Amino acid sequence: MQKLILLSALLLLFACNEQAPSTSEEPQTAANPAADGFDLAGSDSAAIVIADEVMEAMGGRAAWDRTHYLNWTFLSGRKLLWDKYTNRVRIDFPSQNMTLVTDIETGQGKALVDGQEITEADSLASLMDMAKGTWINDSYWLVMPFKLKDSGVTLTYVGPDSTQTGAMADVLELRFEAVGVTPQNKYLIWVGQESHLMEQWAFFANASDAEPGFTTPWRDYQSYGDILLSGDRGVRLRDGQEFPLLLPDISVSDSVDEALFLGVN
Repeated sequence: MQKLILLSALLLLFACNEQAPSTSEEPQTAANPAADGFDLAGSDSAAIVIADEVMEAMGGRAAWDRTHYLNWTFLSGRKLLWDKYTNRVRIDFPSQNMTLVTDIETGQGKALVDGQEITEADSLASLMDMAKGTWINDSYWLVMPFKLKDSGVTLTYVGPDSTQTGAMADVLELRFEAVGVTPQNKYLIWVGQESHLMEQWAFFANASDAEPGFTTPWRDYQSYGDILLSGDRGVRLRDGQEFPLLLPDISVSDSVDEALFLGVN
């Protein structure tokens, strides 16, 4: 399961002939500008309007931009602290007695394994790559609704559909081009017509796949700082047993102990 989960967000064939909902609004790029490299030409205006509504429902672009530190645990395992202003990340792996601190932009950082700092260049570089890949995956599971207009994304409106719980939603498709580690991935997301929140997602390992690798809900939205975050992805079945997909220990803060990023202790 861990392998499939990691592939899921390192970054749909959904047959539907519904028309996009009519709207007289222009895409709300002034309130929620797209990232450089977002496929504006290939994305349709209805999908962009819905994406902007999601951003507003999550607290708004200004609130997201001023969110500084995010802390969470991925599926009750590794623990992450992300400085969103500088893209520094600390990841603690309790089961492996390992701590990685990395700068996502430069790839530089430190690693502590079994109480020993790793200084050998190739080993450290490999661990920094691991840290970046882990952050890409784990942060996407936490903050995907804020990243619908990211660089490399093509966003299209698929049509209305009900979620697994029966709630009516508008379905958007995300495809990727020359971005991330697995640009061949594809996602469908269900945006609640009443809540304007992302209420469900489906992951396709390859954009040509007819069926998703998994489809799970996004539940338990709560306020953290000035934004909303969801910490419940439902359950997965494995060997007839249910495994909860939870992101516990979520917190947002304006300051942390800087030593958490300067050392690996």
